[in-house]
Amino acid sequence: MDSIMEFFSSNLQMLYILLFTIILGFEIISKVPTVLHTPLMSGANAISGIVIIGAIILIRHSAPDDYFTLGLGFLGIVMGMINVIGGFAVTDRMLEMFKKKKK
Repeated sequence: MDSIMEFFSSNLQMLYILLFTIILGFEIISKVPTVLHTPLMSGANAISGIVIIGAIILIRHSAPDDYFTLGLGFLGIVMGMINVIGGFAVTDRMLEMFKKKKK
């Protein structure tokens, strides 16, 4: 319990920044009009691509017996790929709404 309190006290400013960015991100995203969701998804896909590259670099630089780092890198790759594939699927469905219907 003391180690948890020590972690919070030493990283209090970072925790405040994290909390602030979560609230700010939620407020910004909730105010986005429907028309802008497609470009927003493209930006999210780009960020997830960067996460995947970072996870690959993490795996490449970790020791073969460091299972925590390898597992964290694998989890980053899997979660990033799920987000990228889902983002492309949602973007594709949204772009289908703007195509003209064939008669």
